[in-house]
Amino acid sequence: MTTTAATTPAVAETRTAPGWRTAVLAGVAAAVATTAVAAVALGAGVPLTVEGEQIPLLGFAQMTLLGAAIGFAFARVLARWASSPRRTFTVVTVTLTALSLVPDLTIAATPATKAVLITTHLVAAAIIIPALARRLAPRDR
Repeated sequence: MTTTAATTPAVAETRTAPGWRTAVLAGVAAAVATTAVAAVALGAGVPLTVEGEQIPLLGFAQMTLLGAAIGFAFARVLARWASSPRRTFTVVTVTLTALSLVPDLTIAATPATKAVLITTHLVAAAIIIPALARRLAPRDR
């Protein structure tokens, strides 16, 4: 008696929403990068003080990880409810990143400190936004 295994066609994986691993990896990579930017700036003599208060080096990592968690939650919501989640996520998060630069420009800090803060926002966004957006479906079919 001969039996053959039933073969099933490969099912294409649809990337509809970012998984938590994507968010964690992107968040950790961005946290390391932003902390490195801040550490290099601090080592070069840039005062990382805002209104007389020193920004702790680990504060860069903490806030970056918080941003990644918020981005992940937002991506999950859009994956479920938006008709074009990738585009919506990208447009909204890039806009929010631009808006996050406004306080950096207006705070009482040196121009060098402002430049470091802006750089850390942009570095974090450049790592986290594409990683999460890649995992979202481009369009509803």
